[in-house]
Amino acid sequence: MGTVTSQTSAKRFAPDRIAILGGGPGGYEAAMVAADAGAEVTIVEEKGMGGSAVLTDVVPSKTLIATADAMRRVNASTAFGVRFGEHSSDKYETEAWADFSKVNQRLMKLAHSQSRDIHASVEAAGVRIIAGRGRLVAPTNIEVTTEAGETTVLEADAVIIATGAHPRELGSAKPDGERILNWTQAYNLTEVPEHMIVVGSGVTGAEFASAYRRLGADVTLVSSRDQVLPGEDSDAASVLENSFARAGVKVASRSRAESVERTENGVKVTLTDGRVLDGSHCLMAVGGIPNTENIGLEEAGVETTESGHIRVDTVSRTTAAGVYAAGDCTGMMPLASVAAMQGRIAVAHMQGEAVKPLQLHRVASNVFTSPEIATVGVTQAQVDSGNYQADVVKLDLATNPRAKMMNIREGFVKIFSRKGSGTVIGAVVVAPRASELIFPLALAVTHKLHVDDVAGTFTVYPSLSGSLSEAARRLHLHVAEPNQS
Repeated sequence: MGTVTSQTSAKRFAPDRIAILGGGPGGYEAAMVAADAGAEVTIVEEKGMGGSAVLTDVVPSKTLIATADAMRRVNASTAFGVRFGEHSSDKYETEAWADFSKVNQRLMKLAHSQSRDIHASVEAAGVRIIAGRGRLVAPTNIEVTTEAGETTVLEADAVIIATGAHPRELGSAKPDGERILNWTQAYNLTEVPEHMIVVGSGVTGAEFASAYRRLGADVTLVSSRDQVLPGEDSDAASVLENSFARAGVKVASRSRAESVERTENGVKVTLTDGRVLDGSHCLMAVGGIPNTENIGLEEAGVETTESGHIRVDTVSRTTAAGVYAAGDCTGMMPLASVAAMQGRIAVAHMQGEAVKPLQLHRVASNVFTSPEIATVGVTQAQVDSGNYQADVVKLDLATNPRAKMMNIREGFVKIFSRKGSGTVIGAVVVAPRASELIFPLALAVTHKLHVDDVAGTFTVYPSLSGSLSEAARRLHLHVAEPNQS
């Protein structure tokens, strides 16, 4: 495969007409920016604005997880002295339960509502939306087949491909939408599964395992590695594994699913080590496949990797002049925030504006398990391998007064500072709402703040964010005083 090479400045121009293939975060964010800059923008989207991120992935899954977290808080409320039931009774009713048909109705309603809101906002910005399927027939021309079966060619000066990805399937475990599910089909259920077997212990698998257990299902998580969440911080993964054990999530580690069969009343999952797991349902969470087949990439000169992802550089250019790409189809970090940033960068670059290339080490990401795991910047593995020289402080939340008030018994804050200079270069937060707590540390990484900048910023007392400041203060002991000018 070739590489993406720099295009000469002679080919840099502000395109009047921009066509975008795909209406997910990478597509609609790019459309909004381009329309605001005065370009004539058209989006071709087959399933609805927001794409799979809004309709079948991020929005519905995180809504399901929010429901599970509400269940967790209700069931843990007795620790606060909260009681349910008749006050005169000697026995209080304290265990919540999930009306799963209402749960899934709500999350799908919310997903479609969000899609409509995006559609309205994009149209209000002056963007034309075509409901249909598109493919490149020249580097910057798209052949569109509408829902009615009509075909037309959309001519443009520049194109952004943002076609996303779909769930990977195993030949021996074909989803049927009823008992064997992929992550887009999980919202068809009308009752809490009796025993959900989740195949895959990456982010998606861990999130669904956590949610289904909190919602009342028995859960077995099939993991091919020693550690759940093999790509995450090992300390964070240990906290999650301990949380899983206390919640009753069983982990079948060091093995893969060889096959999944539907039985009379459920499923049978056969593992590569010979173990057989019986359950009521099986959720396959074994990664995604980029939606790059049959969209004319090869004919247009757009190169792909062996995995089928579109080859792009840090300003979203493909190997074809005038063609950019954003989102899960590119093989960068599969996050909606990254897709949106790639789309915005693509528009800025094609219009000749000053562009900050995509820097993945500055991306804050989150695993929406219970507790959540948020990370940014340099990792523990990179420090341990010697790739980065860093001082590290890990501060457990058990000593935080706000955590005690909230009955938080697990979690931590970890900050990495560059050895010698004290610059914040990475962080991990494991806590409820870690997705919110990581933001100030992401600011510190992005803007190369010193640990004393974090430590010297006022925090509310009591608050979980106080532990961010405290961890930074402890790092001050390991570094030289910042230069005073």
